[in-house]
Parts: sequence; structure tokens; C-alpha cells
Amino acid sequence: MSLEGTEDEAAGWSGGVIGRMARALAVAGGALMLATAIMVVVSVVSRWLFKAGVKGDFEMVQIATAVAVFAFLPLCQWRRGNVFVDTFTLRAPAWFNRNLDTLWDLVYAGFAALIAWRLALGAIDAISSRTSSMVLAIPTGWAILLTAVMAAFLAVVAAVTAIRRYRSAS
Repeated sequence: MSLEGTEDEAAGWSGGVIGRMARALAVAGGALMLATAIMVVVSVVSRWLFKAGVKGDFEMVQIATAVAVFAFLPLCQWRRGNVFVDTFTLRAPAWFNRNLDTLWDLVYAGFAALIAWRLALGAIDAISSRTSSMVLAIPTGWAILLTAVMAAFLAVVAAVTAIRRYRSAS
């Protein structure tokens, strides 16, 4: 089973194990955001009708949004959907742009790994100190740990896209 897909597969929804994992993670993030949006609507309508919304709705929105953002990043990288500015490289040769993209993918992988490491340390601290949200007492450490795992996966995805781009340049 291949860990990476071809350029054509990466442009679509498939692309080996990593591409499928990135897609599944993004779909889960989308479902989480949909559930969050529904909860916000229920809370707003309840405040309007009954003068009482969903207790702790802002805490759930904060946690769900953070988790969902990290869920979307790997697919965005896999499909090369990140914003880039080519003002200075517009007229550069294709080989130069491919090598520059490879370099930036590696830089992105490094920063994603750094973020994953720091989030993991923060999660360990939050779990051990039993840090929780103020209203609902939701343990926040587990959400932080989940984002750390997704940031680590993003680092893998960025490294694989760099390798794939480097191989396509050869």
C-alpha cells in the first residue's frame, strides 16, 4: 500500500493512505463544525425565545473550532491548497519554482513538528493539572492533545508533499 499518491491523485480526493487519512480528518472536522454551527443556532434561538441559551456554548465553540482547524490543515497541504504569493518567482524557471516549493514544504513540516511538540507538552501539563473550562468544566488537555496529534500528522503530510515534489523535479 502506497503512502503517497501521484500528483493527479493529490489534486483530487484520493492519494494513498496519507491522502485518505487527510480527507477523513477533514470530513470529521467539517462534521464537528456543522455540529457546532447547529449548537450555536439552537443557543441563539433559545436565547431569543426563552431568554436562556445553551450553557457554555462559547467554550464548546472555542474547543471545536481549534480542533476543526487542525483537522483541515493536512488535506489543505496534501491538495496544495495553501495560499502562496508568486510575485518574485512568476518569471522564474519551472525547476526553480519546484525546488522552492519543496523547500517551503520542508519548512512547513518543521514548523508543524515544532507546533506539535509544544502542543503535546501543553497537553501533558493541562491533563496533569486537570485544567478545565470555566463553565462546563470540560477537560481542555485532551483537546490540546488531539490538536498535537493532528499537527504531527500535518508535519508528515508536509514532508511527504516535499518528497513528492522533489521526486517530480528529478
